[in-house]
Amino acid sequence: MKIGWVFGRAVCATLAGLLSFPLLAAEQAYPSRPIRLVVPFPPGGSLDVVARAIGQKLTDAWGQPVIIDNRPGAGGNIGADLVAKSAPDGYTILEGALSTHAVNVSLYAKMPYDPIKDFVPITLVAVTPNVLVVHPSVPVNSVPELVAYAKAHPGKLSFGSGSNGSAGHLAGELFKTEAGVNMVHIPYKGGAPAMQDLLGGQIQLMFDNLANSMQQVRAGKLKALAVTTARRSPLVPELPTLAETGLPGFDIYTWWGFMAPAGTPREIVAKWNAEVARILNTPEMKSFFAQQGAEPAPTSPDEFAALIRSEIPKYAKIIKASGAKVD
Repeated sequence: MKIGWVFGRAVCATLAGLLSFPLLAAEQAYPSRPIRLVVPFPPGGSLDVVARAIGQKLTDAWGQPVIIDNRPGAGGNIGADLVAKSAPDGYTILEGALSTHAVNVSLYAKMPYDPIKDFVPITLVAVTPNVLVVHPSVPVNSVPELVAYAKAHPGKLSFGSGSNGSAGHLAGELFKTEAGVNMVHIPYKGGAPAMQDLLGGQIQLMFDNLANSMQQVRAGKLKALAVTTARRSPLVPELPTLAETGLPGFDIYTWWGFMAPAGTPREIVAKWNAEVARILNTPEMKSFFAQQGAEPAPTSPDEFAALIRSEIPKYAKIIKASGAKVD
């Protein structure tokens, strides 16, 4: 009996090992072919530049090419939807953003995907504050002066943004509500044409990303009044926050991170999370992000998921108050 029992256990153990071997091999082999990293915005923007930099580092580390696939359109919805409907095998990953996972669900009448149910968050990659900049022709040098000027000239000031529902647009709408001022929003097809009109004086102010704006501020072409985040940015510590200047609780920033289709194995998510965190914490990448006006901000998958869940109602409130909609 004893011999049979021992033999039986040995057979079971052998069978268990054989059955688990393909799973272990598959886990160890990932990635065994090229990975597609979908950027749901056009080439050349901050998200695209960052994706390419990280993609190259992942290629070097894993020995398989990480191919950037730009799928712009509908505020990022087209690219995000492509990933949501892809096989959950770790070979199609999304560089999602504030718009795709927090804003669009309230901005668009119909969404092709669910930002919570259809994705597995991997890690937050970076955050970047917007900065309130004004044209030199506006006779103000601080946020309180701007508020006073706007109240004295209702409807005279125009602020531009890269699109309806962008972080710059929503920061402006929140500013209008919190400061009690009347300003006109002018949406553009991208941040670059909006900045050109601001430099030309066709619009008077913007809540623009830090990298673009500070170049113009340092050249003396614009005046920077404050950053939109709850705390000062280490990239421009001399600038106060809007909360410090009389708008308590004001906190809007752009963020982006990596996500996989729902159902992606935890082992693959963990591998991405660990490797991206390692890359983001290198001095080289910290310097690279500073040039982009961004701060690397790696998180656990659970922390990233919690951020997304908290951002959706926050922006729903702002969008409802502004009346912004995209059909």
